[in-house]
Amino acid sequence: MGRATRKSLLERTNTRNGLLFVLPSLIGLAVFTAYPVVSLLYYSFCRYTALKPPTWVGLANYRMLFHDRLLLESLVNTAFYTVFAVPLGIIVAFSLAVLLNAKVKGLAVFRTIFYIPSIVPVVASSVLWLWVLNPDYGLLNTLLQWLHLPTSGWMAQPDNIKPGLMDFLQHPISAFRELSFGAKPALILMSTWGVGGSMVIYLAGLQDVPQELYEAASLDGATGWQKTRHITIPFMSPYIFFTAIMGIIGSVQYFTQAWVMTGGTGGPANSTMFFAMYLFQNAFQMFKMGYACAMAWLLFLVILGVTLLIFRSSARYVYYGGS
Repeated sequence: MGRATRKSLLERTNTRNGLLFVLPSLIGLAVFTAYPVVSLLYYSFCRYTALKPPTWVGLANYRMLFHDRLLLESLVNTAFYTVFAVPLGIIVAFSLAVLLNAKVKGLAVFRTIFYIPSIVPVVASSVLWLWVLNPDYGLLNTLLQWLHLPTSGWMAQPDNIKPGLMDFLQHPISAFRELSFGAKPALILMSTWGVGGSMVIYLAGLQDVPQELYEAASLDGATGWQKTRHITIPFMSPYIFFTAIMGIIGSVQYFTQAWVMTGGTGGPANSTMFFAMYLFQNAFQMFKMGYACAMAWLLFLVILGVTLLIFRSSARYVYYGGS
């Protein structure tokens, strides 16, 4: 047997063994990912209750999307949450990372303290925050009373949030004046509780910022803010970009916290009816599976469109060192 023949046989053997090793993953991908996606597309063109066989209705479900007022409200609520929660989470996580990157005693303890909330189960943290924001005996209102400051209904009065997305676009100043503390701002505030994961990513990125640039800037008389603005942030832009993308994808699918804290009702005036919650209600409470599948495809297109838009514009503000 020649050397070429033996090499060819060995390559075929390695290929076969490799395919056998990845076969369970390929089967899982086909069964739990590929098939659901294909069936989701098919059911979106059907009237389907999960109790009876699906009936083909063509584009009827998609036409309903444009006439569903509650769907529009859920999109506005989701957009409101995304616009405020994602930047706030990035700012808080980045600020913590910069502080925890300093050379001080007990640094490991502080890093652990700030990271722990990110690994607390979402349901448990939601219940905890529900106690904190309780209007009658919540910790936050108790603290405000102790400081002789005005208290708020927080989660008890989610209809306090009057301005919607269009109000902010058309009349931003008056919309901000109407904004009072309530359900959505409370949920946005709560989102900063779990920024530990992003904080760790930023901490890792800060280790790669060249220290000689800080030394050169110090010799030129640069202030701390100037160093942050012209050195730290540009070098950290890929990490910020990554966390922004993941934050937007996660916030558009925001569900668990709002469901637990409002009992899945969406609150008075549907002020906490987020898109994913409304999708869940259609699918598993009203058994409008076909319509829910159409909503899921709408959600996919929104996420895809926003992600592509951000990626296409990223070259102007994301700096990759060495590129």
